[in-house]
Amino acid sequence: MALFNVGKMKEKTKEPSNCCSGVCTSSKDDGSTNYCCPEAKDGICCIKVLGAGCASCRQQYENAKQAVKKMGLDVEVEYITDMAKVMEYGVMSMPALVVNEKVVSKGKVLKPAEIERLLQKPEL
Repeated sequence: MALFNVGKMKEKTKEPSNCCSGVCTSSKDDGSTNYCCPEAKDGICCIKVLGAGCASCRQQYENAKQAVKKMGLDVEVEYITDMAKVMEYGVMSMPALVVNEKVVSKGKVLKPAEIERLLQKPEL
């Protein structure tokens, strides 16, 4: 009798977000900037919170959702706790906030108003 069912559990995968998966361009045909992909709303196509699942990381996720809702953006906030995926961003301090595949904050919990200010920056 086997003690472990190795290989029996299938990893649950989340449907991919409407993000451009890091293939962002810096300008649109009309010359404007801050364009990520056709699904981008107000220049933002994806927002991710990277964390370890701790209380601070969960708070960052909730604050990011509040900021997006208050701004009226039609963008899903993704919460990533898979350490292999977190390491792909080169982040060592969590929680971290990623907008359009760019790390914009790491190592501290931002308030919703602070996240709103970050999302309004033209360089995103």
